[in-house]
Amino acid sequence: MLLGLHVKNLALIERADIEFAGGLNILTGETGAGKSVIIGSVGLALGAKASKDLIRQGEESAYIELVFSVDDEKKKEALKELEIVPDGDGLLIISRRITQNRSVSRVNDETVTAARLRAVTGLLLDIHGQHEHQSLLHRQRHLEILDEYSRSETEQLRSKVADGYRKYNALKEKLADFSMDGETRRREADFVRFEIDEIENARIRPGEEDELSARYRRFSHAQKIIESMTDAYRALDGDGISRALREVESVVEYDDGLRGIADSLADVESILGDLNRSISDYMNEMEFDGEEFKQTEERLDFIRGLMAKYGGTEEAVLKSLEQKRRRLDELTNYEERAAQTEREYETQERELAKLCGELSAARSRAAAVLEERIRTELSDLNFLHVDFRIDIRRLEHFTASGFDEVEFLISTNPGSIPPRPLGEVASGGELSRIMLAIKTVLADTDDIPTLIFDEIDSGISGRTAQKVSERLSYIAKKHQVLCITHLPQIAAMADVHFEIRKEAENGRTVTMIHRLSETEQVEELARLLGGAEITDTVRENAREMKRLAESRKAETKN
Repeated sequence: MLLGLHVKNLALIERADIEFAGGLNILTGETGAGKSVIIGSVGLALGAKASKDLIRQGEESAYIELVFSVDDEKKKEALKELEIVPDGDGLLIISRRITQNRSVSRVNDETVTAARLRAVTGLLLDIHGQHEHQSLLHRQRHLEILDEYSRSETEQLRSKVADGYRKYNALKEKLADFSMDGETRRREADFVRFEIDEIENARIRPGEEDELSARYRRFSHAQKIIESMTDAYRALDGDGISRALREVESVVEYDDGLRGIADSLADVESILGDLNRSISDYMNEMEFDGEEFKQTEERLDFIRGLMAKYGGTEEAVLKSLEQKRRRLDELTNYEERAAQTEREYETQERELAKLCGELSAARSRAAAVLEERIRTELSDLNFLHVDFRIDIRRLEHFTASGFDEVEFLISTNPGSIPPRPLGEVASGGELSRIMLAIKTVLADTDDIPTLIFDEIDSGISGRTAQKVSERLSYIAKKHQVLCITHLPQIAAMADVHFEIRKEAENGRTVTMIHRLSETEQVEELARLLGGAEITDTVRENAREMKRLAESRKAETKN
């Protein structure tokens, strides 16, 4: 659930803090008060494209923060797979800072990419605005809705189909590779055999290049090494430390405090002696062999050439050798392997067709129930005469989703016009109600805890608005719902009601958000009902509307 929203220096908002509740959260306000900025700020926190023009004038950055409470164990497991863990109280904080040059998103103080942010927020919140309504015009969305509704029955099948499709595609690509004629095959086999011989004869081993490199550096700088080590030996060969030790020891009997200095000098003398012997041994053992230097240089050049040709490291060269051995085996046994791959491909094609058929049958069963439920919801949303159908057609090819193409068809005048695709029949306002009907049906299966509805009341009024409000209230029994509206019928159903308004403060216009008391809710309903002039009669109508809304909510709870 979304517990809170904090916005700072965004558009007209200097600072806003909203504490949301469960159930139906309604936001109302005058046109231009900043309602869209509030919902827009949520979208920005979720990763929507951000413009520097959104930063409040005179400020260096804008900041949005969302605080979620995650109690569901399945959600916690899903977040854990994304390497996101809520704190001990189940809280998850998503924030975004927008500056003139860039924006940074964080989840629990960890910077995240846009893709990872979308994956996280997709588990927690869904925004349904005009764009979401328009998605109903795309057939792919229809398939997603049907699969979402039938998830309990089709989820495992869809996973099997997706896995089968990956195997099918891999075999299809592998089979396509077996199109080489005999002469081309022989030429490639000869070339691969040459490369195998070249690598095998090199007898390269991991780490050899580093060893040769170190030896080459030592040979290349042998003269400098000898000169520097000779100077070092001479510098350490003096008797200064020994003389100092003798002098201190000669007087230590007169002052016990000198014993520590004497011991330290003795340690230094011992260390210097060891160093001198080590340098002497190194110089005695170091020899410059011109022939060995030449062999080292040639071997190093050869290995580096192989590495450049076959992968960049000794390990890559050896891995390339294994790949080439497998390729040579394929070319040598080409016809047999081609026949085997074709058999595997045909077997996988049959298995995939079987799985797709089972999935299609399950979808058809679910579609029969879903279309009836959506039809009922549409009737309740004041589509007085409606025929809604889900058309499932078979594609001529396989996809990762099966071989079904799903399309929603509708007719608002059954008998005179047959059901047609939504885009050819439904207006923008009708699309929003169709989406609401779908969301109402999916309320029992959708596991996203928070839903935001923006522009859900576009193009509706009167009895239709009342029906929409009842559907939102129904959805809010199983999900947290945030809804921006200008209709009193919807606002009256609020479990929690926020007013958004503009005010002048220190010569600047700011957007303010205020949670309304019961009395203030009635006053806001009266404003929505009465417009410019709010009379006692309008207030009484508002009180009656609120009482009726509470009564309807109580009836649906029983």
